[in-house]
Amino acid sequence: QVQLIESGGGLVQAGDSLRLSCAASGITGSSYFMGWFRQAPGKEREFVAATTRYGISTYYADSVKGRFTISRDNAKNTVNLRMNNLKPEDTAIYSCSLATRYSGSYYAPSSYDYWGQGTQVTVSS
Repeated sequence: QVQLIESGGGLVQAGDSLRLSCAASGITGSSYFMGWFRQAPGKEREFVAATTRYGISTYYADSVKGRFTISRDNAKNTVNLRMNNLKPEDTAIYSCSLATRYSGSYYAPSSYDYWGQGTQVTVSS
């Protein structure tokens, strides 16, 4: 059974940095995209960042480009999200996700097969 467990969320001030980590276990086959999504209260889940199987390609939402960095370590089955210069609008529950097949739509939640429970990130102004 595949499990994704996030860690690293918390309460920070605007301009601060946080590093989220996601540890995957129970993976018996290959995985393709690993990504991060977030959901703020009253809003739909939105794409944040994704990386391909070997971490060669990375993708970011426009709202986080230049501030967030996604990285992947397949040897450890982890994916990390470094978040710099955080803003109050970054406040949300952040969830990592894993896709077992290539779909071409790294930004679509439907492309992902497994999800973590999420970790809260709160940025105060």
